[in-house]
Amino acid sequence: MNPASEPADSAAVRRANLGRVLRHIAEHGPCARTEIASATGLAHGSVTALVGDLIERGLVGEDEAPRGGGRGRPVRPVRLIPVRALSIAVQITAERLCVAVADLGGTVVWRADEAHHCPPGRPEVMADAVAAAVRRAAAANGIAGWTAAASGTDPGAPPPELLRVVIAMAGPVLDDAAQTVAVAPDFGWLRPVRLRELLAERLIGSGYVIDVINDGNAAAFAEFHARPRARGLVLIEAGTGIGGGVVLNGRIQIGSHGVAGEPGHMPVAMDGPACVCGARGCLVVYAGPEAVLNAAGLGDTLREAGLSAANSLFIAALTAGEARALAAADIAARALGVAVVGIHALLDVEEIVLGGTLAEWFPWLLPGIEDRLAGRRALTPALDLTVLPAVLGADAMLLGAIEYARRAVLADPAAVPVLSARTRG
Repeated sequence: MNPASEPADSAAVRRANLGRVLRHIAEHGPCARTEIASATGLAHGSVTALVGDLIERGLVGEDEAPRGGGRGRPVRPVRLIPVRALSIAVQITAERLCVAVADLGGTVVWRADEAHHCPPGRPEVMADAVAAAVRRAAAANGIAGWTAAASGTDPGAPPPELLRVVIAMAGPVLDDAAQTVAVAPDFGWLRPVRLRELLAERLIGSGYVIDVINDGNAAAFAEFHARPRARGLVLIEAGTGIGGGVVLNGRIQIGSHGVAGEPGHMPVAMDGPACVCGARGCLVVYAGPEAVLNAAGLGDTLREAGLSAANSLFIAALTAGEARALAAADIAARALGVAVVGIHALLDVEEIVLGGTLAEWFPWLLPGIEDRLAGRRALTPALDLTVLPAVLGADAMLLGAIEYARRAVLADPAAVPVLSARTRG
């Protein structure tokens, strides 16, 4: 379940090389063709042909002013035209649909947030709501209502193509053709739901590629690309429970059944309290918001006023140095420390990121986590592991879906149709 696949024949190799060139331009442009050839290892003649292809598709353009310097004739660097390819990202929560349209540079050009009023246990109703939201977004961005003024682009820019729809939602998503949501208790989906097929039926004829990904994986993907490039990152994020995701070498890891990167159900104690997953001593029963806030004496506030209100009181108590709040944070920190040691031993990642309420509690959690890591660090001084707070906040899941779509399009520029000579001119 990743944006790119391995090339299998000469046509696929050329397609992959087209993606290599476009990704380099997107990340380093404007740049000369010789720079692209040097960075990608492709022959200069091949780069020239591939850049010509990208120009015909309206994905890149040449700078008007030639760039001098060095020997030979001046060159005209090529640059990305980000508004040529648009994607739609949808984050599904228990109550709302968050929808964004983004260009190939990752810039959000349109956004909406609306209640969906879908009853639990009715995935087909949710598919209706998501498809309707996608159609509204498409009508406002890319087909009707698109203007150069609204997008802040050159009035002569080529018309945009709406290519991809990425859905982020809770629950393990299988790496099968239907991208089946195995189970989603928060939505009352207690049996597998072939969500991509449901959406494809409702968006038939649109031509959009549809992907469904787990929202924790989406958040991890966004955090991975939001910071100096580590090779491996694990996100541990607390919301109503604890979820997260694993990204290794830029690729989301979902495991055999879509449940890789679910740190909330890592056992951190052999004989701990029973967990709803059927195991005992899981991380969530020590470090999940419900467990921590109950331990801090804020359970009634949590049940009556909600997580935000209870969490605000908890942070105030931590800041004031109240003993009960500090003790609750210490229990969570020690459990997280055990989880962090286990994750690092298994995956050897460079960064473990704490998100959601864990990011808000980070100053009080880090000492306990580092205490658990101290022995390992002393034994292996070269241990390259950083535990740090998430930086993207509540937008991480939606931004991750946007980044997933963006990189999928960058990997396969041939999906963007060639412009007519008149349009290119």
